[in-house]
Amino acid sequence: MLEQLNQALEHIERCLEADADQEIDVAEVARIAMASEYHFRRLFSALAGMPLSVYVRRRRMTLAGAEVLGGERTLLDVAVRYGYGSGEAFARAFRSVHGIGPGEARRTGATLTAQPRMSFRVVVEGSTTMRYRIVEKEAFRVVGRKARVPLVHEGVNAAAAAHVQSLDMQAIVRMKELADGEPKGVLSAVEHLTDSREEGAEVDYWIGVVAGPEASAEELEALDVPAGTWAVFDNHGPYPSALQELWRDVFTQWFPSNPYASRPGPELLRTQPVEIGTETGSQLWIPVERVSGNTGA
Repeated sequence: MLEQLNQALEHIERCLEADADQEIDVAEVARIAMASEYHFRRLFSALAGMPLSVYVRRRRMTLAGAEVLGGERTLLDVAVRYGYGSGEAFARAFRSVHGIGPGEARRTGATLTAQPRMSFRVVVEGSTTMRYRIVEKEAFRVVGRKARVPLVHEGVNAAAAAHVQSLDMQAIVRMKELADGEPKGVLSAVEHLTDSREEGAEVDYWIGVVAGPEASAEELEALDVPAGTWAVFDNHGPYPSALQELWRDVFTQWFPSNPYASRPGPELLRTQPVEIGTETGSQLWIPVERVSGNTGA
């Protein structure tokens, strides 16, 4: 799959060079990568560390920066060439990437920020294996309490920890009464609100249980999850670093090497015990769908 991802990136570059003012057709880019648009956006974000839209904007402004400093076109001509209807809009976008306006950059010959062309390759790091199984699961509900928190890639997520601490014993007892299905017991669920997996991106963070599709939430909240396929990963290691590394490895190593793509749905995590620095045993459930085509590099 890495070969297809790199072909998709080459297509983006050709589009930027040939039609700098046109929006990138992400559906076509995803088709070249042999993935759904949803999966391509999420996989790109995990591999690149930024959303696809941010990468395209930075690449466009990198090319525009060279033309601004080159001085062959007027600033308005450069703005129009890169798809901006006014000099003001172009200046805002230019400043957001380079930290300086195009006029000042041209006058002073300022140092600009370049976003290099990106490509993906396999890097072998250690010999850790990933234990997983594929599960077909009927529709169910996550019943519990949710909070909107930012993604944190390393260390303790203070907002998520505060949400856990806010739960009262009555709510936890009620959750346990409703639990009916795998993964068993009280768990966390992460529902992504956008395709971004960038640090700080907001997600809905649930503490709850898996219950039947008709379970009554009453004073709790409920998230309905349709039937589908799940990849289940077993993990052991210090909390929370081992889990954060697992999440990263699933998207940067497992997906590019296996005939599956992520699909919409919450990512479920069952961890015992949940104490910082403690060796924990965990199960991570990722909603997936099987895809055709070659895998690997």
